[in-house]
Amino acid sequence: MDKEYISGERGHGFSAQSANTGHYAQLNTYDYLADVPGNNEVTDLVEVQFKNTRKGYFHNCENLPLKKGDIVAVESNPGHDIGVVSLTGKLVPLQMKHANLKSNEEIRKIYRLARPGDMERYAEAKAREHDTMIQSRQIAKDLGLEMKIGDVEYQGDGNKAIFYYIADGRVDFRQLIKVLADTFHVRIEMKQIGARQEAGRIGGFGPCGRELCCAGWLKNFQSVGTGAARFQDLSLNPQKLAGQCAKLKCCINYEVDQYVESFRKLPPRDTILYTQDAEYYLFKFDILAQLVTYSTDKRNAANLATISAERANAIIEMNQRGEKPVSLEEGGRKEPERPLDLATQEDLNRFDKKKRKKKHKNKPSRSERND
Repeated sequence: MDKEYISGERGHGFSAQSANTGHYAQLNTYDYLADVPGNNEVTDLVEVQFKNTRKGYFHNCENLPLKKGDIVAVESNPGHDIGVVSLTGKLVPLQMKHANLKSNEEIRKIYRLARPGDMERYAEAKAREHDTMIQSRQIAKDLGLEMKIGDVEYQGDGNKAIFYYIADGRVDFRQLIKVLADTFHVRIEMKQIGARQEAGRIGGFGPCGRELCCAGWLKNFQSVGTGAARFQDLSLNPQKLAGQCAKLKCCINYEVDQYVESFRKLPPRDTILYTQDAEYYLFKFDILAQLVTYSTDKRNAANLATISAERANAIIEMNQRGEKPVSLEEGGRKEPERPLDLATQEDLNRFDKKKRKKKHKNKPSRSERND
């Protein structure tokens, strides 16, 4: 039982071995106080994780010697549930504060460490989840409800099922709950989630080739706007900017702060640079490289000159004092240094095997061999 995988569906269960290593969880929290003496004695509150994105906080009233990765049976309504201890000690109250939970609210307790019988019932309940989800989708369709059931989670003892659904508008699912209860003979709970939460529960891979951030580590979703894409000079193509959830990719927000900070150092777009020989208008810029390109024509590319943002700001200050430099480039016209492209330094075909022609020695003719 220690090394047996407890799940009827890959990715939704856990084993004692995987729990102890901490690789079972999407919401893994690094406990940097774990090796501090007496850390577990600070509070009896324990953080327990269930399927995918659901966590709960419980009292360790029995003073069980719990550690991260232990599989426990906890109080639920009704019956009990099975989860994995994900955090103990002083960090648990901080996590509750981050989740806007108060310690004086009704917090249930931990019954015991999971027994073999508890794990068997848990495995049986988890094995029913996929079939239940497929049947419930058909039931909702037959009732004409504009909703989609994206996931089903059974309680550890099999007495309750949580149906996660997404819907654009308000849904009256009172009749649906009655049909589901009669069909599956369990207590029904409906939870509405968004498109991003659904993608996190189902999982998948993004165009970058890596696992979806929402399925791996990202759980606090922030609004993503097209302004973040504009700051990074990204193509405003919905097909390229949208993720698996059909919403704007969360990763668009990752580097936008750096782009905003770098953008502030660039000269204003409508500022004209005056030199002794011409007037220059902003043509394009490279935000991270801090390079700006100017043209002598306001609408077309003519006599392009690329300088650094620092040099452009210096010329603007000179123009404000009534001075005009000889040229845009400081010390004469020269192209600013750009990052080297290693691919252009050598021939890309240098690793290809060249076919060598074998040199054949002059063989004697047949008449000469006969002689």
